[in-house]
Amino acid sequence: MVWHESLLFLLSIVLVLMLIGAPVALAFIGANLVGAWYFMGGSAGLTQLLNNGFGALSSFSLVPIPLFLLMGELFFRTGLGMRMFNAIDHLMGRVPGRLSYVTVVGGTAFSTLSGSSMGSTALLGSLLVPEMERRGYKKYMSIGPILGTGGLAIIIPPSAIGVLLATLAKIDIGDVLIGGIVPGILLAGLYMLTIWLKTKLNPSAAPAYDVESVPLAQKLMIFMRDILPMLSVIVIIVVMMLTGFATPSESAAFGALGVIVLALVFGELSVESFKLSVVGALKVTLMAYLIVFGSATFSQLLAFSGASSGLIHWATSFDLPPLLMLACMLLVLLVLGTFMEAISIMMITVPFFFPLAQSMGFDLVWFSVITLIALEIGFSTPPLGLNLFVMKGVAPPGTTMQEIYLAAIPYIVCSILLVLLLVAFPSLVTWLPSLS
Repeated sequence: MVWHESLLFLLSIVLVLMLIGAPVALAFIGANLVGAWYFMGGSAGLTQLLNNGFGALSSFSLVPIPLFLLMGELFFRTGLGMRMFNAIDHLMGRVPGRLSYVTVVGGTAFSTLSGSSMGSTALLGSLLVPEMERRGYKKYMSIGPILGTGGLAIIIPPSAIGVLLATLAKIDIGDVLIGGIVPGILLAGLYMLTIWLKTKLNPSAAPAYDVESVPLAQKLMIFMRDILPMLSVIVIIVVMMLTGFATPSESAAFGALGVIVLALVFGELSVESFKLSVVGALKVTLMAYLIVFGSATFSQLLAFSGASSGLIHWATSFDLPPLLMLACMLLVLLVLGTFMEAISIMMITVPFFFPLAQSMGFDLVWFSVITLIALEIGFSTPPLGLNLFVMKGVAPPGTTMQEIYLAAIPYIVCSILLVLLLVAFPSLVTWLPSLS
């Protein structure tokens, strides 16, 4: 077969299996088995394929995934997350649109520790939207910030999705995680600027209300007791990776241990909460490992059949400027993001996009962060972004999809603006990794 016939053959098998209801990871594995038999010489090809797949699973670079997931599950299940949210709420005072800011500040911290966009959206939506609605907040002031901060989970470390992307793309995990710090903080800042503008343009969208005045000494105590310990876990993880003192795997282990110690200190750790955390992390880990197995073998099969090199040669033959090629790749990610979840998109695109990005001379860490932002945008892009439906499921009765769509749009614009900033100033991503 010529390269495009090989590519069409393999992708057709994947699509047919997905259409009949097979999970994405199993659809790729099924295509791999058929492709290995056809392209790699029958049973010998299958044996080689399985060896390659299990070799990918034995990589030490995958260790951060279950540890970061366990860290986030413990943070959620033990109640440390709500302790931090309540503390931030007390510290904000009488700021107009206070609860919207609390959502961004607390949601950014929670998303960072949870590493799950849909999990963050579900928790924040169920806890904060009813309270904000009771206080007279417009839907776009309550739902919008939650949809925005939910996506930050895959940009700011520790990010299990970031680890998975770096693993699939075969680039340094620590650099990708560290590279997402500055863009993630910038995005949170853009969200807060959006809230400020909305409160200025329409003060009635977030009505003021009396809150109990907290003395400065008490504020300091609340910060030291309920915020600083959790924040310290994140900062220490990042510093350990940045200084080279620990690998991403060792940093992830330290982070999980740190959350366990904090839960013990605060008296929040129980046998039941620990069990639920381990089970929750294990479920997602097994799914992620299946995906790594399917994607690693699929990438090798594409290379063996000539589909990868053929596609790259075809794409570069148009002699498009690198930025226009980047725009085309981002457009594909955004379109796929309207009806597929992030991991499925990565499985389909990483084998093609990263070799193409390398051939165009892009820094792969920078391209990884751009990809994560595009995936984050896809989570909240109407009409089929997954976080939109998660929000519909937890929002108060009577909330319409149209209200959710309109609430999401300003925060999607913020993310697009961030992409433009990173294209104009790549050092926003590459500066911190260059220090390690």
